[in-house]
Amino acid sequence: MAEALIVYASLTGNNETIATYVEERLKAAGIDVTSQEMSQAVADDLQDVDLCVVASYTYSGVTDGELPDEALDFYEDLQTLDLSDQVFGVCGSGDTTYAQFATAVDMFEQVFKATGATQGSPSVKIDLAPTADDFAQLDQFTDKLVEAVNA
Repeated sequence: MAEALIVYASLTGNNETIATYVEERLKAAGIDVTSQEMSQAVADDLQDVDLCVVASYTYSGVTDGELPDEALDFYEDLQTLDLSDQVFGVCGSGDTTYAQFATAVDMFEQVFKATGATQGSPSVKIDLAPTADDFAQLDQFTDKLVEAVNA
């Protein structure tokens, strides 16, 4: 059975909702899933799973488009890994009222690619709380991740 680790950072609860939804979809597809809040996650654990999923918000403080503080250590440690045998997916909520919309999603996608991991699905950016249309997009996201892991 394939194994997945979902790591999320959630300030408002939107990304926790997204991560929980992705977890339920992956479990329904027969994948063994563990979820962790990003401040508690250890990047090295990604080497022990077949699928890595990150759901993160973007901090828009003094300068728009930064990683949240609780994501910094995980992000830095992720940069040192060789994940060439893993599949990854990135998703997250943002706020389109900010100049930089959901840039944490882009940042995590880039760092995963630099580790050699295979992108299993295009990344998903959601404006604020997920809607029915967003959940449909997450359905496609998880379906593609399952296909990539099982390929």
